[in-house]
Amino acid sequence: MDSQVSKKFKTATLGCRTNQYESEAYATQLRQLGYLEAGEGEEADICIVNTCTVTASADSHSRHQIRQLHRKNPGASIVVTGCLAEREPEELRAMEGVTHLVPNRDKERLLEVLFPEEELPEFKIDQFSAHTRAFVKVQDGCDSFCTYCILPYVRGRSRSRPLQEIVEEVKGLVANGYKEIVLTGINIGDFKGEQGESLADLVHAVDEVEGLKRLRLSSIDPDEVDDALMKAILEGKTTCYSLHIVLQAGSNLTLKRMNRKYTKQIFLETIRRLKKAAPDFTFTTDIIVGFPGETDADFEETLGVMRETYFAKVHMFPFSPRKRTRAALYPNQISREVIQERKQRVLRESEKLAFEMRQPYVGKKMKVLIEGESRGHTDNFLPVICLTPVEKNTIVEVECIENRPEGLVGKVLS
Repeated sequence: MDSQVSKKFKTATLGCRTNQYESEAYATQLRQLGYLEAGEGEEADICIVNTCTVTASADSHSRHQIRQLHRKNPGASIVVTGCLAEREPEELRAMEGVTHLVPNRDKERLLEVLFPEEELPEFKIDQFSAHTRAFVKVQDGCDSFCTYCILPYVRGRSRSRPLQEIVEEVKGLVANGYKEIVLTGINIGDFKGEQGESLADLVHAVDEVEGLKRLRLSSIDPDEVDDALMKAILEGKTTCYSLHIVLQAGSNLTLKRMNRKYTKQIFLETIRRLKKAAPDFTFTTDIIVGFPGETDADFEETLGVMRETYFAKVHMFPFSPRKRTRAALYPNQISREVIQERKQRVLRESEKLAFEMRQPYVGKKMKVLIEGESRGHTDNFLPVICLTPVEKNTIVEVECIENRPEGLVGKVLS
């Protein structure tokens, strides 16, 4: 498409890693069609906005991105997709500048609305712009129907990609220089390949890719970390000793009202088993504060689980009622003032506990993948700031000499 070599595109991505993967796939397709990514201050011919609707704040940010892109790229085709486009299609279609709206079920065929007569490149990625780790989508949709969550309604039921297709995509990314791969999806614990392969089978297969240095999993529920998956992670060649295991609440009453499929005891037992097998194993998590009916005692139980687990990082979400979900209709909605107070307590406690968890690593030697500005993460997801400049996307050995609120300080050894 030589006539379009000078044409430019922009993507704007809200929300989850799955959206990030999909936007990168659009960028890959457009580059293969001869388009260039518009730089700062350059006007684009095509803008793609991949929206999110997990919270009211996500809705607001999605609309803001659409308005901003139209203002800065007045002549562009603006294609809107993602979960807010699924939930509020007429509202977004009516926004000034929006030329096309693509529902989630047609996401992988999005470019067909712009190039209906064109033979389009495959929907997959060969790089991950500006990142040293690449997210690879292995699954979409969710069957859980948690009472606070809109995703099953806007993403649809769970469905998985073929295992071999995922492996081939990982091989291409590794060949292009990516050292770390993150397997991601809306609910990766639901992964089931065409031949019935489990998530553990997928981990084994990707772990065998030659040249791969690190393999991570994105968010997973504690009841989905079964013996087979635990074994695949603990015995893998490239698997990292860190997992994002979702808590959401430390109170069994709250978990039941959320329609989560596990208890606090199941969560803590999963953590204990992994820590017993590998003492350096670390955990990150999600926590919702201010769920309807959450009492002070319920909230204290959440803080208690945090103090028992010592998370490396906590992603904290204030409860946001979503239309069509059961929790939006629950009685005993929590006031904004109480939610704000609980939010601040979680943030303060999480930072304090993460600092304490890192302290024993002072004096230890660890390998760090540099992600930018001489900063990166260890295999078990501890943030490290190097004292001397280090090239991005390199793995270096450091000696941790200090622990700061923002992470460990490392002296580069090699």
